[in-house]
Amino acid sequence: MTSEESTKTKVEETIGSAGNAVKVGIIDALKGLNEIEAEIVTLVRQTVSDTLKTTGGVAQEGIHITKDVVKGAIQATEEVGSGLVLSAKSVSKGMVMGLHDVGSDALSIVKQTVKASVQGAAEVGGDMALVAKRSVEGVIEATRETGGNAEKAAKAAISGAVEAAGEIGKTAVSTVKEVLVGVVEGAKEVLSAALPKSAQSGKKNTEEKLVSPPKQGKK
Repeated sequence: MTSEESTKTKVEETIGSAGNAVKVGIIDALKGLNEIEAEIVTLVRQTVSDTLKTTGGVAQEGIHITKDVVKGAIQATEEVGSGLVLSAKSVSKGMVMGLHDVGSDALSIVKQTVKASVQGAAEVGGDMALVAKRSVEGVIEATRETGGNAEKAAKAAISGAVEAAGEIGKTAVSTVKEVLVGVVEGAKEVLSAALPKSAQSGKKNTEEKLVSPPKQGKK
């Protein structure tokens, strides 16, 4: 092997080791994120179920607890300076699971959970659309894992997100709807009926315009 070939080989090995180091680092970081999310889910689930057991699991109490838990989560991310979007899914997932643990009707509180998350994100200047997306994903995931009706849960969650956005403004509604349609389409095997009607009709009309031939004028 010539000195030139040897140098080239060393460079390639260095580049290869750099890529591997980044790969390992990212894998470790992602594992860490998964562990953090799992811890938040467990914390919220345990807190909600314990609190509802103490209060007797009254529906109205569930709504109050929902708002209080979401508020606490948002305050935590404010103090840390990050994590709002990351924690949104875990909080809503833990909420649904906690309600399920005590036999409470999660569907009646899902809407309030997502609505409170979106409102909270808006109040602290966070990304409402991403928080809405993550919250809905958490609701769907938890409902599936607990054997609930994912379609109904998705509808309730979407309703809460859009309602919260509607209290902020038309632009907020459009942004949130666009993100949520993407979430639902990504899980359309069980959620095909959960798309907002306005989004479905708008999509259908657009498709019809693209395929319909232009009308001929009268001769």
